[in-house]
Amino acid sequence: MSSLLESCKLIDQCSSALSTVAVAVAALSCEAARANLSALDLTDSGDGSVAKDDIGVSSDIKVLLNGSKLAVSSNKGDDKVNTTSFSKILVVYGNVREAVKSLHSVIRVVENSGEKLGGKVLHLCFELKNLGESSLERVRLNLGSISIEGLKGVFEKDCLSEESLRNGVKLAVDAELEKDYVKLVKDVDLVLGIVWKIVAWEAVTAFFVLEGVEVLNEKNDGKGGEVDEENVKAEKKKKKKKKVLLGRGTSFIVEMIKDRLTSKGDGLEKILVEFLSFLDPKSPDFDGLLKKVKEILESNESRRIPKTPKGTREFAKEQMAIRKKAFSIITKVFERHCATALDTPAFELKETLTGKYGEDSKLIYDLADQGGELCSLRYDLTVPFSRYVAMNGLTSFKRYHIDKVWRRDNPSKGRYREFYQCDFDIAGQYEKMGPDFEVVRILSEVLNALNIGDYEIKLNHRKLLDGVLEICGVPPAKFRTICSSIDKLDKQSFEQVKKEMVEEKGLSVETADKIGTFVKIRGPPLELLSKIMGGAEGSELLKHNASKEALDDLSLLFDALDKSRCIDKVVFDLSLARGLDYYTGVIFEAAFKGGVQVGSIGAGGRYDNLIGNFGTKQVPSVGMSLGIERVLTIMEEKAQNQAVRATETQVLVGVIGDKLAVAAELVSELWDVDIKAEYKVHKKVMKLIEHAINSKIPWIIIVGEREVNEGILRLKNIETTNEEVILRSKLVEELQKRLSP
Repeated sequence: MSSLLESCKLIDQCSSALSTVAVAVAALSCEAARANLSALDLTDSGDGSVAKDDIGVSSDIKVLLNGSKLAVSSNKGDDKVNTTSFSKILVVYGNVREAVKSLHSVIRVVENSGEKLGGKVLHLCFELKNLGESSLERVRLNLGSISIEGLKGVFEKDCLSEESLRNGVKLAVDAELEKDYVKLVKDVDLVLGIVWKIVAWEAVTAFFVLEGVEVLNEKNDGKGGEVDEENVKAEKKKKKKKKVLLGRGTSFIVEMIKDRLTSKGDGLEKILVEFLSFLDPKSPDFDGLLKKVKEILESNESRRIPKTPKGTREFAKEQMAIRKKAFSIITKVFERHCATALDTPAFELKETLTGKYGEDSKLIYDLADQGGELCSLRYDLTVPFSRYVAMNGLTSFKRYHIDKVWRRDNPSKGRYREFYQCDFDIAGQYEKMGPDFEVVRILSEVLNALNIGDYEIKLNHRKLLDGVLEICGVPPAKFRTICSSIDKLDKQSFEQVKKEMVEEKGLSVETADKIGTFVKIRGPPLELLSKIMGGAEGSELLKHNASKEALDDLSLLFDALDKSRCIDKVVFDLSLARGLDYYTGVIFEAAFKGGVQVGSIGAGGRYDNLIGNFGTKQVPSVGMSLGIERVLTIMEEKAQNQAVRATETQVLVGVIGDKLAVAAELVSELWDVDIKAEYKVHKKVMKLIEHAINSKIPWIIIVGEREVNEGILRLKNIETTNEEVILRSKLVEELQKRLSP
């Protein structure tokens, strides 16, 4: 066991070094291929949906390529190269890092069995194979850009291929099946050695693309490998540029390799032997290379930008354009229903929020006590609304509120600690079920207007659910906590929820099973309601006063929704519970039915007693809240293949030369008449046109010294490329004519 453990430790150490050096080598290949780096630009979304190690690889590549002009952003570069050879780097290399960490954590526990060690080592073997195949793609890509004869032949002598990797993995799998863990570790070490050679060759080929042709020419005057003279001249011509174009991190690595090679033997084969030896983890000089790479990645000068807190997000200009559009649509729907806007403080007195959210009260963010009032960040917008109504003695109020809320939750996909809510609430005495109908209708209108795709609105009644719990034998004191369990049925199976109700909350198995017969009931509202009223379940529910009242309410509501032509999106679902303590009547929740899994996208219900908690009189209320962050995730997903304009710029004023005053005069005239315009001053006209194209600006005014002298302007339509000359004095008139609908 001790020898097996020591062998695993060596694999762990060598794989850890590989996971660092391989990323640096991949960064060199990015520059060698002038790769499009958009697929490698990964940031923490704040919801835990992106693997931490993938983000780490992305961050390391950014550090290495900081300042590079060879590896480019999404507007330039070779998209084909990016897709075929670079787009999987983050996942593949991130998985290797995760597998190394997993093996390391097992090794630390000495008493681990050979079987457990073997499983972790084999998992690492599969991930190493994937890394080797990814690196091999870039070796071949780099070889296609090198003009040195003989280099490809030397590479082929090493017999490195996908087949050699697969054969190595097959041997490891066979050993694991035979439970021969000593052989398994030896086979994985063999695969690791192959991968190291491939990565070393990726470094060799990337280096020769970037600098190696000239280094070889200087070193041996063309001996040891024939070099195309024309290519050498071209490489020399580009050399001056490349010195300043390489990334800050990769340039250090390239210089380190150059220093190493220029101090050793002549000839292509000798240089290759020296190069490959330098990248051999068994070489005495390898530690120096590894140390340098780690220094670059951890240096204060180029270290990654400070992180945002977990569960929070920042939004780039394209995302902000989508958010702005969504908020505009939502506000329009809210105002169509004659609501007024309300704003309340970001934090409330702690006593205002305490006891309103059931088991979720633990998610409230408390602010530090600084010798004054005890305060907490608002958890939602409903409780502050209720406090406002009570505090101001209002008896009726229809309001909407779009703002941030905070919850000390564990971030996960679609779940954040800071996020927006879009709320609409109606407080006051109205005709029975009138406000309930309107808020469900508003939720449907909003989701339709946002055009997110198919969705459903699950609907139930808290009194009906309470009646079910009483009929099933649940003590009234446990109603709210059992509701919290039932509310998890959209994420867990009934068996899991049943286990929680029985083992953690003290219900009998019989009671839990009886609850199961009710909460599995769901279907079209009118049809299911009719069935319940006439069925066995209904006979029990109709004998219960609260349940009968709830069924009568739902009958009125479903008729109104039917006449309003939005009942086709509603599902009557007895499993819907909504965990918040303050609900007293109708409850509902919207769920997206498309490909993007985001959970609930909107919810609400009636809360007749909440406002009374803050004042002397009760004001019945009902409201809805849109899960805007999840809706925006869907909208962003749909917009991926669409052109999204970050600004609404209508015209670019492009001044050829360096005269800011000319640009200031022209653009100010446009701003004065409410034309959305921006300006750019540059000596090259193509830079001005490129800016308009990249920013999706439909029109550009081009003016240089000749145009100024002649009192004219050139007006260009970016989409059609048509260009015409207009009088300087007619600028506003001509543009208004073309911009008017």
